[in-house]
Amino acid sequence: MSGTSPNDTSDMGLVVVGAAGRMGQALIRAIHTIPGARVAGAVERSGSAYLGKDAGELAGIGIINVPIGDDPLPAFAKADGVLDFTAPAATVEFAGYAAQARIVHVIGTTGCSDDDNARIAAAARHATIVKSGNMSLGVNLLAVLVEQAARALDADDFDIEILEMHHRHKVDAPSGTALLLGEAAAAGRGIQLAGNDVRSRDGHTGVRKAGSIGFAALRGGSVVGDHSVILAGTGERITLAHHAEDRAIFARGAVKAALWARGKKPGLYSMRDVLGLG
Repeated sequence: MSGTSPNDTSDMGLVVVGAAGRMGQALIRAIHTIPGARVAGAVERSGSAYLGKDAGELAGIGIINVPIGDDPLPAFAKADGVLDFTAPAATVEFAGYAAQARIVHVIGTTGCSDDDNARIAAAARHATIVKSGNMSLGVNLLAVLVEQAARALDADDFDIEILEMHHRHKVDAPSGTALLLGEAAAAGRGIQLAGNDVRSRDGHTGVRKAGSIGFAALRGGSVVGDHSVILAGTGERITLAHHAEDRAIFARGAVKAALWARGKKPGLYSMRDVLGLG
């Protein structure tokens, strides 16, 4: 069990993995500003130029006496939770460590394969894991609205297309948020997303298959994240959209998810659980 929470009134000690990255620094700033949480550790990959630097100073909040290290095990052992927006292979590894330490693991990593997700679910037998393609309140509310709209509008009359745009450095497509919205649309229609999704169109594609859910991914510039769900009928269109202007919204959501998960039984939860939108 965690070594830093002798009672429920103490601040929750959180480790940030990928601490030197843009999201890692946003997480450190968010922890610093949210009551009930504190930075208990900061981890970067071996060989990083930032090893040994103070995590708070790097994030622009001043020295907090938490040096960035490359060994997650001792950091996890003395923490109550970990915030993870890294890469699938690293996230799976961290989930195993969180299970060993029996702590909270908040996962905002996207691009996980079915095998990755299965291993994360296995770790959730011992760790309390909150995993979401997007940690913001607005996006998770949007997912609820998309599900309701898809349920209300017949598939024979309305087609669903999901359009997303992110910065030039994003490596996975469609985005985790787009897939989250696609899953919501599929749930509203009472179908599985897999097998009913159209990820790309090129050349002579033929007519659109009724009931399918289309995705389009744009990449460029410094866009934090734009998502639109278009329900297109004959003579009318409904567009439900969310525009992220600052990655701090994801960081704040992740910290709040960790605080919510503290004391919960091991298991795999989503932001809908955290926000009571389930």
